[in-house]
Amino acid sequence: MENYEQKLGIKLWAEEDRPREKLLQHGRRHLTDAELIAILIGSGNRTETAVDLSKRILAFYENNLTKLGKASISDLSKFKGIGEAKAITIVAALELGLRRKETLSDEIFQVTTSNDVYKYLHQTFADLNHEEFWILLLNRSNHIIGKHLISKGGQAGTIADPKIIFKVALENNAANIVLAHNHPSGSLKPSDSDNKLTKQLIAAGNFLGLSVVDHLIFANNRYYSYKDDDMM
Repeated sequence: MENYEQKLGIKLWAEEDRPREKLLQHGRRHLTDAELIAILIGSGNRTETAVDLSKRILAFYENNLTKLGKASISDLSKFKGIGEAKAITIVAALELGLRRKETLSDEIFQVTTSNDVYKYLHQTFADLNHEEFWILLLNRSNHIIGKHLISKGGQAGTIADPKIIFKVALENNAANIVLAHNHPSGSLKPSDSDNKLTKQLIAAGNFLGLSVVDHLIFANNRYYSYKDDDMM
């Protein structure tokens, strides 16, 4: 009987144990991470309730939502009771959480330090298992007028085409630009190709009247700034 009730999922739980009802009665802040994920997946498997399954998933990722956010649909589908549809729901929910944080960074309108850039782009690079190259577009007063993804690749790197970078900047009437990419390896040390590309883009920008004011490398919630390191 116990396994039968667990198989049926949340609907047959005691009222005080139902995450949906708990949220309605007490508010979202009173739910644990596992209970919130249980609401997303709705049911467990033959031997686990949705909350128990959610706890097991969280434990696998060391109860770290950032690590869970890096999980792919294929990774999540390996858990018994998590099919493709449930995995997609979890991935989508975590992505919405990231985007919500990202909208808060829109309060930073002017770039005066490398930390301003980090705060604005931090969520853009969060949870990425591959490398991406972005540019931040600024006006003459260094107010942010936009950001654009230039390229993305694998764990080994990505190729940033200078022609595309300056095409985007000119089309958007930018006066200054900030370069930014991430290192999935976790290393903040610029590679030889990073240094070569930065020098090329600074020179090309000077020729076009577009200043490259900084280049940031993101890794594991930290960053490296070429400008702060007197490398440009």
